[in-house]
Amino acid sequence: MPTRILPAVGDADAVRSLTTLLSQLPDAEPVAPVTDSTQLVDTLARLSAESIDELPEVVVVHERIGPVPALELIREVALRFPAVGVILVTSDASPGLFQAAMDYGARGLVALPLSYEELASRVNAVAQWSMGVRRHLGAGSDVFSGVGGTVVTVSGAKGGVGATLTAIQLALAAQASGRSAALLDMDLQTGDIASYLDIQFRRSVVDLAAINDITPRVLADAVFRHDTGVALLLAPGDGERGEEVTDRAARHIVSALRSRYEVVVIDSGSQLSGASAAAVEMADTALLVTTPDVVAVRGAKRTVRMWDRLQIRKAEETMIVVNRHTRGAEIQPALIQRITGTSIAATAIPANFKELQGAVDAGRVHELDGKSTVKQALWALAGELGLVKGTEGAVAVQRRNGRARGGGERAALTFRRRKEIGR
Repeated sequence: MPTRILPAVGDADAVRSLTTLLSQLPDAEPVAPVTDSTQLVDTLARLSAESIDELPEVVVVHERIGPVPALELIREVALRFPAVGVILVTSDASPGLFQAAMDYGARGLVALPLSYEELASRVNAVAQWSMGVRRHLGAGSDVFSGVGGTVVTVSGAKGGVGATLTAIQLALAAQASGRSAALLDMDLQTGDIASYLDIQFRRSVVDLAAINDITPRVLADAVFRHDTGVALLLAPGDGERGEEVTDRAARHIVSALRSRYEVVVIDSGSQLSGASAAAVEMADTALLVTTPDVVAVRGAKRTVRMWDRLQIRKAEETMIVVNRHTRGAEIQPALIQRITGTSIAATAIPANFKELQGAVDAGRVHELDGKSTVKQALWALAGELGLVKGTEGAVAVQRRNGRARGGGERAALTFRRRKEIGR
């Protein structure tokens, strides 16, 4: 059986030399090369959606691939596509880089300039490993394979607009429909998910911040399994510890959750940090919750413009959710859409706090009455987004070019750069 090899090389000269050598390998079947990290992840996702057998056995990543750095890209591929073996091609063949590449999930390293013998040996070894993993997966494994879970971030135009309640109900709706769902509290200083669900916890997202290799076991130890079945990864009880979750740590954590759960809902709060910027940039769908009042709508417009300036997300790739909507309000969803330049959810959440007050005060929002118009609207929103099993979402979840499921690195770096120069 021929070995399918997918080169990921950004440099035109390197593409020619690598593909020429790969085509000379016995039983090798090089496929059309991809030129950046976005194209690589999207190609693997498309093939994996068809079948694990459609994936190439070997991916060869050149050190100058972009925009996501090569090691970060290797980690992303290793997490999301565990049956694919990755080889790093690099001019630095030092023991330090070799160890780093292995830690990030590479199965081999080939030094530049390329040698036929070395390349053939590495490709053969990695292909054998990949076929062994596929036999294991075919026999049954708890590894979540496929294109990876859907990630939805829920941010607030300002504090108090209902972003946390929205995030919780979206995760509950997904879990209740039969999907495995995780809820991540990325409002690191003032996260309230634990209060809304009246739970006591020991571990938080901070416990994963310093871990480079988040294995399924490590992740399972950090999450809190709620009675509803939703896996919770909570903000730290001591808000100042939120600074320990860097943009890079956020990328690793989101990628680990995506690889283990079908739906990942992230409460990003209303304040932007490097970690929340990375989460929003990585998300398949970024929701921005606002209420139909002047102050909140101005906050929404300000947030949308800031995300665009920092290259986190474009306005047209952001979806506004209108909470506390009434038909008699002067500010209606269509007007908010024109003001912000975003798309807008077809489902508006009605204003009916009396339905919520008892459940919120008791910290039992997961027990909200099924007859509640607010709950019905939020679960309808989950269906609109395609988070509920057995429904076709009205909004197609698409990866935008340049995000590469890891472009949060770029977004967070831009955020830090702007912060440093005082802009």
